[in-house]
Formats: sequence, C-alpha cells, structure tokens
Amino acid sequence: MSDLMKQSAKLSARLNAIPNEVVQHLRPALIAAAENTAGVMRALVPVDDGDLRDSIEVTPPGAVTPAYAAGGGKRVAGENQALVTAGNPDVRHGHLQEFGTVDHAAQPFLRPAERLTRDQNRRRIGRAVGQVIRKAGV
Repeated sequence: MSDLMKQSAKLSARLNAIPNEVVQHLRPALIAAAENTAGVMRALVPVDDGDLRDSIEVTPPGAVTPAYAAGGGKRVAGENQALVTAGNPDVRHGHLQEFGTVDHAAQPFLRPAERLTRDQNRRRIGRAVGQVIRKAGV
C-alpha cells in the first residue's frame, strides 16, 4: 500500500508542476500569436502618415503596455497573456478608425485582424500546450 501512496504522491507532484511548465513553454507561442495579429493589423490599418500603424505594439507576458493616453493608461499583461495595443499619447484615434464617426466611415483593422488570425493562433498555442504536456510525460 505504501508503494501506491508513493506513486500517487509522485504523480501529484508531476501534475502540479505542469501548470508552471505550460506557462513557461507557452510564452513564445503567445508572443508569436500576438506578433502575428499585430502584423495583420499593421497590414490592414489605413495609412495616412503611418502614426497609427507605427503605434501598434505587442506586450509580452508580465510586461507593461505602453501608455496609450495622456495620463498613463498602462496595463500589466498576465503571465498567460500577450497583448496587442494600438495607440499612444500622441496617437489616440484608433477607435475612430475602427468604428467610424459621423463624418468618417469606419475602416476596421483591429477586429478583422483578430478574426483572420484567430484559428492559426489557437492552433499555435494548442500545439505548444500539447508539446509541453508530452514532454512532461503525463
């Protein structure tokens, strides 16, 4: 019976270690997925002088997003998040491009980029999770 308890404790320790391993192994896939989405956003954004396109940035897990408003507007990405932001204190019109105004037709680039990259990004992240679980031998 004690052998079974030892095996159970060993399995429990391995299962508890998986979340940390998954998060560590997942980071490159999360960043690659965010870069993929950001690249499509940059390709779709209407370019007048390029300031909005140049303001699109990827924030890796655990890092702080760039300030996107005059008083700060920063956010810390979670350990299992990579964030894509558009805008900075000088470029604050991304939402106006995306949704339009009374005088300006909408020229969406944020939501279409997410829709175009969603499946590929899910597959990329799913492969990364599968790889780390297989590597852990569970």
